[in-house]
Amino acid sequence: MKRQNPNKAVLYVSAEKFINQFIDHSKNNIINDFIHFYQLIDVLIVDDIQFFARAEKSQDAFFAIFNHLHQSGKQLILTSDKPPKDLDGVQERLLSRFRWGLSADIQLPDFETRMEILEMKMRNDGLEMPKEVVKYVAYNIQSNVRELEGALISLLAQSSLNRKEIDLELAKRVLKSFVKTSSKEITIESIQKMVCEYFDVAYDKLLQKTRKREIVQARQITMYLAKSFTKNSLKTIGEHFGGRDHTTVIHSCQTVKDLMDTDNSFRDSVIELQQKVQLAAM
Repeated sequence: MKRQNPNKAVLYVSAEKFINQFIDHSKNNIINDFIHFYQLIDVLIVDDIQFFARAEKSQDAFFAIFNHLHQSGKQLILTSDKPPKDLDGVQERLLSRFRWGLSADIQLPDFETRMEILEMKMRNDGLEMPKEVVKYVAYNIQSNVRELEGALISLLAQSSLNRKEIDLELAKRVLKSFVKTSSKEITIESIQKMVCEYFDVAYDKLLQKTRKREIVQARQITMYLAKSFTKNSLKTIGEHFGGRDHTTVIHSCQTVKDLMDTDNSFRDSVIELQQKVQLAAM
């Protein structure tokens, strides 16, 4: 916003800081100055508005500010850890105004996005890491971007202190402080979940009798990976797909092998999924 409109007044403030400012101005009997300052903002960004809960007087001040900015054609951007309908302790008149705007649900970044975030940060800082290390970090740090940054900084620090190149062994050692260490067993269910997420296919679709190409291929790949990465029998694998028999599993595995030899795009998808399963087992 500042790059495109250098003269605009853009302000970011947490709800907690807003409340503390309001309290300080109240003690000094200069509430009007406080409200007037915020009414001069062109773009107001308020973070964690759930902290307004039960801060009645602060909400009254924010209501006046919100109305003035909105009527003046200014922009407000609000973030919260829950949607307006679930914000207990916030005045209904404020909640109704929060619903006026566009609501965007920001989910945790998926594996591919985490990879891109790490690679972008490395490019910006002029850093290099083996691809397998980037994948390992992206797979194991799933919570948020801050933890991704923390893992990257820790890796660089350990590499510098120990005068050691960043490799998978170092990454595993460093990430022990970021992720719960437990033995990871690859199951048919976990592979089904990975494939469903990868192809954006609902789990119940894998079990249904359908001839839709995308569903059939997703099911065949899942069976192929289950045979490759688990110790389950063909009969057990088939039972996890709506009670199919072992001959269906054999046919699916052979179909996947044949398609990998003739279809480059298909082969790339299978290889990528194989890497995901391998990372999950580390």
